[in-house]
Amino acid sequence: MRADYKTDDHHIIHGSALESLESIEDQSVDMVFVDPPYNIGKDFDGIHDRVDEVEYLEACWLWLSECIRVLKPNGTFYLMNSTQNMPHLDLWCRERMSILSRIVWTYDSSGVQAKKYFGSMYEPILHMVMDPKKYTFNSSDILVEAKTGAKRGLIDYRKDPPQPYNTKKIPGNVWDFARVRFKMHEYENHPSQKPEALMERLVLASSNPGDTVLDPFSGTFTTAAVAKRLGRRTISIERNEEYVKIGLRRLEIPSHYKPDELQKIKKRKTNNRSKKQREKNSIEQAVLKLEL
Repeated sequence: MRADYKTDDHHIIHGSALESLESIEDQSVDMVFVDPPYNIGKDFDGIHDRVDEVEYLEACWLWLSECIRVLKPNGTFYLMNSTQNMPHLDLWCRERMSILSRIVWTYDSSGVQAKKYFGSMYEPILHMVMDPKKYTFNSSDILVEAKTGAKRGLIDYRKDPPQPYNTKKIPGNVWDFARVRFKMHEYENHPSQKPEALMERLVLASSNPGDTVLDPFSGTFTTAAVAKRLGRRTISIERNEEYVKIGLRRLEIPSHYKPDELQKIKKRKTNNRSKKQREKNSIEQAVLKLEL
C-alpha cells in the first residue's frame, strides 16, 4: 500500500520504485541518483535482492525508463551498481543518454574480500546527461587539493611568465571515500549505506539550490538528507517501512509514527566481532581460567 509524506520541499513515497515513479510528472526532476539493490543476495530487513539475472535486468529497464522520462532535458543522472551488473546497464544507458564519466568509488576494507580471485574494492557510478551540450556542472563547488601545486609547490615553466601550479582542481573519476562504519555519526541500520561525502559531491556538482533531486531507492535517505542540507528539493521512494522511518526522521517530515518509533537505535550490520573485540574476549577468558 502506498503512503505519501510531504513538506513544501520534500516528498517521501512509501511504495515500490516502479509504481511510484509512474506518478511523477514528465521532465520534472533536475537530478536523479539511483543506487538500487545489486542482486547479490543482501538482506534488506527481510527483503532479499536475489533473483534470476534476466528477471533483474528486465526490471532495471523498466525503472530506468521511468527515471529518464521524469528527468528534465538539461538534467543529470547518476547510476550505481555492482561491478557484475554495470556492463549490462552501461550498454543499455549509452543508447539513451550521453555518458560523461564512469566514476570509480574505491574504499578501504577491514576484511578478506575473496580467497580464490581478486576481490572487489570499488563500486562503479555512471554520470549521464540527456543533452551533452546543456547540463549543470558546478565545478567550482567540488574542487579538491591539487598535490602538485599545493604540496610540492612546483612551477609551470610552460607559461610565460612561469607560474605556480594550481592548488585546486576538479576531481578525477577515481574517488576515495571511506565506507560508513558503525561508530560514525551518520551510520544507519542498512546493509549498503553510502557516505554523505560521496553524495555531497554529486549533489553539489549536478544541481543548484531549489532544484529537485530524485532517489527512487532511498534506503537510508542519505541523498535526500544531503540535498536538504544543501538547499535542494527532494523526492524519495522506498518500499521498506523501517527505512521510510529513517527518512522521516532525517528529513523531519510529519507522520503518524510516534517519536519513539522514529528514534535512531544503531544496530550492527553484521554479527561478526571485530579483531580487537575477539582479542579482548580471549584475554578475559584466559584471566577467568587463571582465577579458577
